[in-house]
Amino acid sequence: MDLRLLRYFVAVAEELHFGRAAARLHMTQPPLSRAVQQLETDLGCALLHRSPAGVALTPAGATLYEEARALLARAARVRTKVAAAAGTPALTVGTLADSAEQVGAELAAAFRERHPHARIRIREADLSDPTAGLRSGLVDVALTRAPFDETGLTVRVLRSDPIGAVLRADDPLAGRAGLRLAELADRRWFRLPEDTDPAWRAYWSGPPATAGRCDGPVVRTVHECMQSALWDGTVGLTALNHPLPPGLTTVPLLDKPPSDLVLAWRPNATTPLVRSFTGLAADLYRPTRAAG
Repeated sequence: MDLRLLRYFVAVAEELHFGRAAARLHMTQPPLSRAVQQLETDLGCALLHRSPAGVALTPAGATLYEEARALLARAARVRTKVAAAAGTPALTVGTLADSAEQVGAELAAAFRERHPHARIRIREADLSDPTAGLRSGLVDVALTRAPFDETGLTVRVLRSDPIGAVLRADDPLAGRAGLRLAELADRRWFRLPEDTDPAWRAYWSGPPATAGRCDGPVVRTVHECMQSALWDGTVGLTALNHPLPPGLTTVPLLDKPPSDLVLAWRPNATTPLVRSFTGLAADLYRPTRAAG
C-alpha cells in the first residue's frame, strides 16, 4: 500500500475537510481529492462521506485511519533507526527518468568533495509523480522536470531543453528536420495515469484526439514509453538530448515550448545537507533557454 496515499488520507481524516488538509500538506485540493479517490479504488470501498460542509469517515474509513496512523508511525521509526544505524549524514535525492544524468557529474563531484562522509540515496520515481517523492516526503530534494504543482515547494530551473517527438526509426516522419504537433494528431499517443499532476499531464500529453483516434497505452516509466514506441509505434515526447535505444529517433517539435530541468525542495524541511546541495546547484547551473 502506498504510504503517500495513506499520509494524505490521514490528513483528511484528521481535518475532516479537504481544503484544510490540502493546506496542511502544502498542496492544492484537486490532487489530494484524486489521491483519496485512488485509495478508495484500490481498497474497493468508500472511506469518506462527502458533503458541502466537509467530510465524515465511513466505518471502513475509521478502521483505515487507525491502521494507517500505526503504519506511518512504524515507517517513521524504521527510517529513524536506519539513519541512526548508518551513523553518517544522509541526503535522499529523488529523480525522474534521466534527470540525475541530465544534471551531469559536476554537481555530484562538487557535493562529494564538500561532504566526503555523507551518504547519498537516489530514489527514482515513476511518471505519475513529477516531484519524484518530494511531495510525499520520501526524498529531501528532487531533480525533475517541470511543469507541476509547485505549491509549498521551492523550484529552481537548472536548464531548459527543446522537446521532440519519439518515433520509430522506420517511421515515414523520422527523417524530418522538424514537426508540428498537428502533424501527429492522428497518431496513437502515450497516456499518463489519471492521478498524475494535471500540469504535468497536460504538458507531456499529445495534441487533442482527432475523430476516430485510438490513444495508446497508459505508461508509468520512461522505459515503458520507449519500449511501446519501439514495439507498437506509439508516439510520445522527450527532451532532444535524452538518449534513446536503437530503433528509435527524436524529431524536434517546432511548436512545443522547452522543458525545464529543475531542482525542487521543501523550504520548511531543509537540513544543512539540503542547503549545501541546493547552493552548489545554484553556483554550478544557471537558467538558460536552449535554442531550438
